[in-house]
Amino acid sequence: MEQQAKPATKHRNEQVGTVVSAKMQKSVVVSVERMVRHAVYRKTIRRTSTFMAHDEKGAKKGDVVRIVETRPLSKLKRWRVEEIVTRAALGEAELAALEASAQPAGVDKAKPKGASPRRAPAAAPKV
Repeated sequence: MEQQAKPATKHRNEQVGTVVSAKMQKSVVVSVERMVRHAVYRKTIRRTSTFMAHDEKGAKKGDVVRIVETRPLSKLKRWRVEEIVTRAALGEAELAALEASAQPAGVDKAKPKGASPRRAPAAAPKV
């Protein structure tokens, strides 16, 4: 009897999520949201899981990526970035430049010393 050839690719678990941290060289942290129904109250709740994934594609913070399950690559990495679905609209450098340009030129962010917006000025003691 002849054996049938098995398919070369197995079905692997896939998730789609947003990159929340890309500060490592070839790793990213991906946040994946799922909707779960509460056991008692039957309300739909949003739950978030974070996965460390191996990144050869160069994903940045805010990108939407597809990750697939793979063999253990390190202590915490068991996922690999398969593709970058959409790029982030603005990077961190662009956001910082935008915030700096939105600030009026003469206004300083620092508060004057001794000024507290929460407390009213003390009234002069009555004599």
